[in-house]
Amino acid sequence: MQPIARDRQSPPVNGPATGALETNVQPRPPARTAGAEHPADCPLSIHDMTVAYQRRPVLWDVEYDAPAGKLIALVGPNGAGKSTLIKAVMDLVPKASGRVTVFGEPYRRQRRLVGYVPQRESVDWDFPVSALDVVAMGRYGRLGWLRPVGRADLEAAREALDRVGLKDFASRQIRQLSGGQQQRVFLARALAQDAQLYLMDEPFASVDAATERAIIEVLRAMRAAGKTVIVVHHDLETVPEYFEYVVLLNMRVVAHGPVRDVFTPENLRKTYGGRLTLLEEAAHKLAKRDAPV
Repeated sequence: MQPIARDRQSPPVNGPATGALETNVQPRPPARTAGAEHPADCPLSIHDMTVAYQRRPVLWDVEYDAPAGKLIALVGPNGAGKSTLIKAVMDLVPKASGRVTVFGEPYRRQRRLVGYVPQRESVDWDFPVSALDVVAMGRYGRLGWLRPVGRADLEAAREALDRVGLKDFASRQIRQLSGGQQQRVFLARALAQDAQLYLMDEPFASVDAATERAIIEVLRAMRAAGKTVIVVHHDLETVPEYFEYVVLLNMRVVAHGPVRDVFTPENLRKTYGGRLTLLEEAAHKLAKRDAPV
């Protein structure tokens, strides 16, 4: 993978990544005035970030400041760059350009403040460790290199498992757990870390109803504790129910802000183009919820 050489005045000639609609690429937002900075206390600030694979742009000039203490949905079509954005923030994929800060500092300096829940499909579930072992890994950032996991850390891991309803599965090998249980284990690992900013890549994907309810209850508890949670989410119908803020992404940020203001049919069309059946249903549900009684 090599970064692309960019013409700052025009969109990439290669067009968007698979699934992103070229006709939906939005005009570049106005540049910040000289000396303007992102808020130093902002949980996550992304400035002018571009990411490309094999010289093919996936994200282009992304600009975003995440509000503190909110549940934020990151929404967009397949191939729009949602997972890539999360990974680029955490330096898991290289950026062609741009700057990312976590509470005013580069991610590498604030790593301990960021909890990450990856897509379940990206994990090797055959690795021979127990659920408690996996959750205890969330404490490593606090321990530092070569320091053993202590009693207090194991207790924090057990408490995190209890919060996601898996206290009785602590000694179970992760490969013996169901898909929903495995997803809860990784959520518990993030809880054990006790971070301030959480990045979650489709935690609701392919889980049963009980797991989905357990996850959203945990997310709401995290918000109540002042945490900022950004979730890659694919179910448009539950966006108004689960989240306060939304980021609509299709290679660039189409719109972001409170769900009530931003999650509109017009913005959804800009984000998804002609794929409107589910979008109309989601918009209708949102309008019905907000209608006066």
